[in-house]
Amino acid sequence: MLFKVIYGGKKKLIKVDEVDYSSLIKEVKKKFSIKQKDLVLQDDTGVEVDEDVFTDVLEERSRDVLWRVIDQDSECTVLDSCSSHSDTLVLTPNHPETDDRAEPSMKRPRFDEAFEAKQFVSEILKEKAGGLAVLAEYNEHGKLTDSTRRQLVNIVVAYITEKEGRVPSKETKTRCALGIVTLCPSLKDPYSRTGYEHFYDPKSNQGYISWRLKTVSRRSKSQSTRNARSSAASDDEGNGGPTANRANRNYLEKQLDGDQCKEAISFMSHCADKDQIFEKMKLTFKHRQQLIHDAEKSSTALSVFPRFLDTKGLVLQDFDIKFGTETASRLLEQWDTLKPKIIAEAKTLNSNLYLNSLLAAGTGQNLECEWQGWDSDMSCLLLLAFLLPPSAGGRNNSTKISIKEAMDHVVQFHKACCSLTEYVEKTEGLQPHLLAVGSAKNAIHEFYIVLDGKLLPCQAKSSLSAFDELFKAYFVFSVSYPHSLNAMFTFVQTTIYKIGCGTVRETPRVKDLRAKLLN
Repeated sequence: MLFKVIYGGKKKLIKVDEVDYSSLIKEVKKKFSIKQKDLVLQDDTGVEVDEDVFTDVLEERSRDVLWRVIDQDSECTVLDSCSSHSDTLVLTPNHPETDDRAEPSMKRPRFDEAFEAKQFVSEILKEKAGGLAVLAEYNEHGKLTDSTRRQLVNIVVAYITEKEGRVPSKETKTRCALGIVTLCPSLKDPYSRTGYEHFYDPKSNQGYISWRLKTVSRRSKSQSTRNARSSAASDDEGNGGPTANRANRNYLEKQLDGDQCKEAISFMSHCADKDQIFEKMKLTFKHRQQLIHDAEKSSTALSVFPRFLDTKGLVLQDFDIKFGTETASRLLEQWDTLKPKIIAEAKTLNSNLYLNSLLAAGTGQNLECEWQGWDSDMSCLLLLAFLLPPSAGGRNNSTKISIKEAMDHVVQFHKACCSLTEYVEKTEGLQPHLLAVGSAKNAIHEFYIVLDGKLLPCQAKSSLSAFDELFKAYFVFSVSYPHSLNAMFTFVQTTIYKIGCGTVRETPRVKDLRAKLLN
């Protein structure tokens, strides 16, 4: 079969012996010398079409389907002009800013749209088996457990696939997502623009509904294997996360540059006056940020500004300058309200020994075993790792570490009598973590931030304040979150500190947990 392809202004005829997903992608790469490993195929509704449903979509929607083949560097569209006598595909560059077919930005739903969507979902639940039980649970408790929420999604997806096949339209999925959060307001994400993106996001084609549709597709095509694609949140680093090069806010009246900046840096190296050190660090903030965001020089930040290694509070000052005191104080101010909600949500999870130990320590209960864990606040913070468990290790690495292993990226214990130097020499990786030094996990005398093989002393004396300082270090030194705990740190960033809301990519789990804790 011949496909007429236009890419980058060049026209070519591509012959594909077997019309399947792999052959089409392979020939497009070959003819246009595309070295990008991962290409994504979407239909005209913006739905990502995997290999296992490609042929089904061709059979079900053979006429006038607009396809999109997307790589990371450019986006191009494949226009299927198929009719009963034609099998021609046209591949043309697609620039969202000029293409009339580009997806418009999402708008808040109108009242009539929301009401109609609510009725639509309500009728589905009344009609389908198990739906009335979902409604009864919500009416009684004002919320849904995770298992009931999954059942709700399963019922809705079963209905729309029954009506539209395995590839429902984007409009139908959006309608269902809007209807769910309108019918059950406590499921709505208060920080997102529409409130339903964790159920279905038309822009990214992510959410519980899309996930369920893919599961249904895999099960119905048991002989096909799907090329797993990781929606790595690290792809959004620099777009609202800790590595973003934010514009300098007007918290500082004066900044040094040139020779004056060099003199201040030299002065700090020999100064013993803490107040003078803080003042000079404030005056060199802009220079330090430029250094940290310079890929070639960022690794020298701690050698150029070595007072981070012996002066407590400098990380906190830089974060205050960057975001302001209101943002900087949010975790400590909100913790007393947030903590019991985290514990209550964690109690709904399937229990295991380590989870139960953290819950017991978080609630201040006396453990009947010899296990000596963290204090109440640190135990509760670590419960977030259970509520937002580690994801796989990246696009080409499907390894998934345990929750207990992931917690080492947050805090590690070190006996007060043991050598700190030996510990630091054994550490690997750039991501910062806390080193808690004391006689026991619940009796810590000193906290350090371990960063790039060096120890930064924390001003904090409590575990909560130490975690606050650790989180701020990611932004002060522009370091990405560890992939295994990206969801957890993103939740802390957007939900607690309210940094980058609307610009940081959040998984549906993050949005769902926020809805549960804040509604």
